[in-house]
Formats: sequence, C-alpha cells, structure tokens
Amino acid sequence: MDTLLKVENLQTYIGQYHILQGISFEVKKGDVTVLLGRNGAGKTTTLRSIMGLNPPSQGKVCYKGSEIQGLSTYKIANLGIGYVPEDQGIFKDLTVEENMKVAMKKQDTETLERLEWILQLFPDLKKFWKKPGGLLSGGQKQMLSIARAYLNNNQLLLIDEPSKGLAPIMVEKVMESILEMKKQTTIVLVEQNFMMASTLGNRFFIIDDGRTVYSGGMSALKEDEQLKRKYLGIA
Repeated sequence: MDTLLKVENLQTYIGQYHILQGISFEVKKGDVTVLLGRNGAGKTTTLRSIMGLNPPSQGKVCYKGSEIQGLSTYKIANLGIGYVPEDQGIFKDLTVEENMKVAMKKQDTETLERLEWILQLFPDLKKFWKKPGGLLSGGQKQMLSIARAYLNNNQLLLIDEPSKGLAPIMVEKVMESILEMKKQTTIVLVEQNFMMASTLGNRFFIIDDGRTVYSGGMSALKEDEQLKRKYLGIA
C-alpha cells in the first residue's frame, strides 16, 4: 500500500513546554491508523502540528510525498486533509445547514451528491437541518463536525477523540459512520476508547511523553495485555 502521510521526528513547543519530542509514524492509504496513549501524551498536539495549528520546530510532515510542515493551516486543508478537532469546532450560532455550507469549498454536482450521502449516513443532521448547532446533543455535534470534514472529499481525515463525552449508543453511531467513511478515505484517529480504537483501527502507534514508543498491527495489540497495561492503563 502507498504511504499517504509520513511524520518524522516531529518536535513541537507550546510556549516554553516541549510537548512533542520525537513523533514518527506512517499512514498507509485506505487504513485507519490509531494514535494511542495516556492523557497528556501528545496525541492532540500531534494532529494540531500536522495541520499547522501548533507549528513544529523540527521534523518533517510529508503528505503524498511532499513536505507540508511550515505551510499555513488553510493551505494544508486545501491539499485534501480534513480535521475534526477534540472540541468539534462547529459554529454554534449557525444552523446545521449553514455549518455545512460554510465548510463547502464548492457547490458542484459531486459535492452535492456527497452531501446527500452524508445526510443518509447522519439522519439526525437532516432532521435538525434548520436547528442551530449549539442546540444539538453532544453526539449530534460530533456527527456535524465529522460531516463537515468529510464533505469536501478529503483524502485524509484527522479525527480527535470522537467518542469523548458521548453516551454508549452515540459512540456506536459514530463508530458505524467512521466504518462507512473508512471505505472511501484514509483516517488518522486519536481515541481513548480502546474498544472503539481496536474495532476501527488497522495499525496503531503508541505515544508516551511526546515520543512514539511502539507500533504494530491492531490485532496484535488486542492480545498484548502487558503493552496495554504499561502504556494505556488497561488492566
């Protein structure tokens, strides 16, 4: 499989704090690659560094073979990388319809057909099409955030903690939607819910104290109780 994204020795500071101290991983086209680790390990900062929101001080981020570190965030997004932040990033005062229109780069036939597919995938969004985003439930906001990132046929999606704060039934719905999107795009997923991560993921990279410390196939990690206990706190 082709490598779509390659991160090499990423180093990122936030203020005086050296958050990322050597993050390296590869993402194969068509895979769901999961970044795992305890809270504060550097997973969110890794995604933000890829998007240029927390620009790295050292290291490389290569997308489709070209280096993108140092580019502005909007230029990185225009290359075909969608980002679903941990805080969802929707416009709470805008309706669901307006949120989707703001995210839409162009209104051609392909995009409009994609929108119809998304509304079938997320029927709650169609149901509350004219409702302000701020009045949606937590799960519906997460669906809207994912839908906005997926709308423009991005070839890579970076999704940060999609299950955070959601009821189990909503976690199931979000999982189902990501499984459907997995058929058409490549995903980097940050997720604390190991059941969700292990169901969706093909490969994993464990981040600890700002460094990549372990990687492999998700099926192997499911069976490795020692590794899960040491780095993920899963008994």
